[in-house]
Amino acid sequence: MDKETLRREAEALRTLYQRLRQTLSSVIVGQEEPLHFLTLSLFGRGHALLIGPPGVAKTLMVSSLAQAMGLTFHRIQFTPDLMPADILGTEVLQIDPETGQRYFRFMPGPVFAHIILADEINRASPKTQSALLEAMQERSVSISGQTHPLPDPFFVLATQNPIEQEGTYPLPEAQLDRFMFAIFVGYPSRDEEIEVVKRTTAVWEPSIEPMLSAEKIIHLQKLIRQMPVADNVVRYAVDLARSTRPQESKDTFIKENVSWGVGPRAAQFLLLAAKAHALLSGKYSPDVEDVQYVAVPVLRHRMVLSYQAEAEGISPEKIIRYLMEQKVPVV
Repeated sequence: MDKETLRREAEALRTLYQRLRQTLSSVIVGQEEPLHFLTLSLFGRGHALLIGPPGVAKTLMVSSLAQAMGLTFHRIQFTPDLMPADILGTEVLQIDPETGQRYFRFMPGPVFAHIILADEINRASPKTQSALLEAMQERSVSISGQTHPLPDPFFVLATQNPIEQEGTYPLPEAQLDRFMFAIFVGYPSRDEEIEVVKRTTAVWEPSIEPMLSAEKIIHLQKLIRQMPVADNVVRYAVDLARSTRPQESKDTFIKENVSWGVGPRAAQFLLLAAKAHALLSGKYSPDVEDVQYVAVPVLRHRMVLSYQAEAEGISPEKIIRYLMEQKVPVV
């Protein structure tokens, strides 16, 4: 893509993004940063995990974004008795009324939609959680030896309550690694909470008109991947990811506090997210600052901390910011 075409496409995308944020603000009060990262995940063709207490509009954010994007949307409430077939679908025995011949017909599950809201995903058993792995990675589902493609684009936006731990299951590391972002959704400010209460205790019927389509989103995803990136930015993203690995680091702080660092998929998501953020910020190529902006939500859920770090209250966020403060990541 030549520079002039990229410039025109980028300006059209930024105008569209501003309209999108204005539309969503009529429904959602505050939560600017979580909404921004959610949008980056959709444009970057990645999945996202929303972590926050009840009542902070996690579900509303996902459903409103799906409406604005003009995409099909299914919500799956994860519970301990949920089975993989409840998500993926199953084959049902049917009889042809004319011939009397029996045959199996595949009945698609709720995973067959553009956007899937996996609500309270950590309440389901690991077997059910792992049923999403193929869908998240391959954008397809295999049932009885047959592969069924999922709609394109396809996103899993999951929510998780960090307060309750009884009756929950930790997400497998392989599944966590498939999420582009782990987005923390906090409580609103006092003024924002006052506005929320005013809206929701009055006659309030918000509506969102679709602004995009599946075809347009696929086009924007390709546009982001076509952005040029300087070699030093690519090296920085790779070095930042590698510097989290105690097996390769010479830094004592990392060796003592990290058991397992992030894998190669983290560097891929760092670069994709940095591209999307740069484009929405008015740049035509990402720089190191863009990588640093997206580093915390991209990396924090992929690291396994040591017992010492957990005992001393050292968080993944602290480790990531420590690495970014170094002039050159230590590898």
